[in-house]
Amino acid sequence: MSGDGWNLQDDISVDDPEMNALIQEEKDRQRKGLELIASENFASKSVLQALGSCLNNKYSEGQPGQRYYGGNEVIDKIELLCKKRALEAFGLSPEEWGVNVQPHSGSPANFAVYTALVGPHGRIMGLHLPEGGHLSHGFMTPSKKISATSLFFESFPYKLDPVTGQIDYDKLAENAKLFLPKMIVAGISCYSRHLDYKRFREIADENGAYLLADMAHVSGLVSAGVAPSPFEFCDVVTSTTHKTLRGPRSGLIFFRKGVRKVNKDGTKEMYDIEKKINEAVFPGLQGGPHNHQIAAVAVALKQANTPEFKAYQRQVIANAQTLAKEFLAKNYTLVSGGTDNHLIWVDLRPMKIDAHRAEAVLEQVGIALNKNTCPGDKSALRPGGLRIGAPALTSRNLKENDFVQVVDFIDKGVQLTKDIQASCGPTLKEFKAKLADDESVKAKLSTLKKQVEEFAINFPLPGFDNW
Repeated sequence: MSGDGWNLQDDISVDDPEMNALIQEEKDRQRKGLELIASENFASKSVLQALGSCLNNKYSEGQPGQRYYGGNEVIDKIELLCKKRALEAFGLSPEEWGVNVQPHSGSPANFAVYTALVGPHGRIMGLHLPEGGHLSHGFMTPSKKISATSLFFESFPYKLDPVTGQIDYDKLAENAKLFLPKMIVAGISCYSRHLDYKRFREIADENGAYLLADMAHVSGLVSAGVAPSPFEFCDVVTSTTHKTLRGPRSGLIFFRKGVRKVNKDGTKEMYDIEKKINEAVFPGLQGGPHNHQIAAVAVALKQANTPEFKAYQRQVIANAQTLAKEFLAKNYTLVSGGTDNHLIWVDLRPMKIDAHRAEAVLEQVGIALNKNTCPGDKSALRPGGLRIGAPALTSRNLKENDFVQVVDFIDKGVQLTKDIQASCGPTLKEFKAKLADDESVKAKLSTLKKQVEEFAINFPLPGFDNW
């Protein structure tokens, strides 16, 4: 701002140097560090250009052609283009599938589906959070309903086989017959194996339930054909757009159209869920859609339909498998013993350390990943697992040999965690005090951080050069 009015041409470095400095600081952290959080990625410059465009300025409540505000003729074109590209990216026929591109993110998308098709206190079955599921699939504890899904709907989890570390479909089928869910959720947040959508469909049909696939983590893999597609078997499919899909933070809801089933007397039962889902999104749970997000999603979906994107997803899989192989070679324990997708799930409990401490040490040296509960964990505050994903660093052009070095850095951080834990008291407060105050520990952290930075800065960071 300058003079006696608003100067709309000013740059953020002029208007708000304090915020600009913080943005630059975060950009520097991303450039010098190793982003291994499985739910994160780097959006392309063209995605960010759409996200930061004038489309942010427009209100457009309603569906294309049926808006509650004027001036939406261009916004309608943008949203329709996004819908078209969403179907194309996953090879879907517009006669059989529709899509709502207005959800602000993945959890709101899931909640809209529950609202539309399950109803208050309706029954949902999703993968248990400590065993690789997501909060929005109905997580609760014996003492508290954690997720709004468990608060407004009745949820019952399915779990992993304790021997194989993979989903126990037989137990799911057994419990579904007792619980009689209105909807079964086939989706993951930390689970490293492909889902058997055909088996889920069989169980859903046995109980007259809808089948929802939450493919938020694997949508990019599905689009590229390197992970099983849920669309053949599911009634509804939701996704975020910022993980393996490499778009902005937003959400999608795909829904079936046409014939749902043919009855024994030959009559056809049609899907009637499009209107319900659209109305659950707006006006049920949201106001105006974020048009800048929708445009950025459309850009990402166009990119997803290219040979380069498919090659990228193949590299994600190869890099994740390298992570698994290298950790196993160093005698780490992986839940399920390996990976089929973009992430691995490391169980630190056999090493007698918890993931909270390991995450704290790794963060100090510029390695971002996240602590995660493992099957059998009693506390989310002291979980036994680390979730480690390949997509973000693959976006920085790291290949298999580079991930061998990444594993070596992580292993050094974990071994340092063990050493620090052995030299201080049992509480987390004492551990963090050791990190902050012990000069010998600080020197070791500094040395490892320098090695990480010298490695990381060799790889390009997608997005704006100046940001």
